[in-house]
Amino acid sequence: MNKPGSPLQTATFVMDRSSHSDHDPARRLIVLIPAEADDAAATRRVRELAHALECHILFLGLCTDAAQESSLRRQLITMSAMVQDGNVCAEVRVKVGSNWVNAVKSDLKDGDMIVCFAEQRTGLLRKPLSQILQANLNTPVYILSGLVPQNPSRSNWLSETLGWTGSIGIIAGSFLLQIRIMSLPENWAQTTLLILSVMIEIWLIWGWNNLFG
Repeated sequence: MNKPGSPLQTATFVMDRSSHSDHDPARRLIVLIPAEADDAAATRRVRELAHALECHILFLGLCTDAAQESSLRRQLITMSAMVQDGNVCAEVRVKVGSNWVNAVKSDLKDGDMIVCFAEQRTGLLRKPLSQILQANLNTPVYILSGLVPQNPSRSNWLSETLGWTGSIGIIAGSFLLQIRIMSLPENWAQTTLLILSVMIEIWLIWGWNNLFG
């Protein structure tokens, strides 16, 4: 179970140090860096983790357009220089896109482990990136928390917009359905269908608002 509050955390696995050779140079931490990360604090935590696990580091950045690539690359190069010493080597890679899973897959090797931040979210529903990685990649995922500032205004605006849009759509669809029901002969079947349509409408609105609320 993930508990993103502590500095070094594992996700749904237990690391057995005795199962790995001390002379395995292929073992890496693939660190997924968002543009909003606190570079100094993130670098310190990643360096501590790399030393604890005796791994090298790959800083992987993902930007949505080529214009952001140079600034993101400079950020990662700076972080790389801060972690390197006699025991830890670091490399940098920047990709253009929005899909972290695809970006990681193209660089993933046997023995690699992934490091992401608890605050990183992705997709239309803004799900935690750690959950997406665990569901799609067969590799350990470490989660670091408290290193990326929250931006609640954007996510709240998106959730509210989707919530209202869906609710209005459900109400409009239910209204059209109820008009069709009203055109049926007036008997017990019409009344039953009207009651059912109202109940379904309420259930759909409740479920939709729970999803995006």
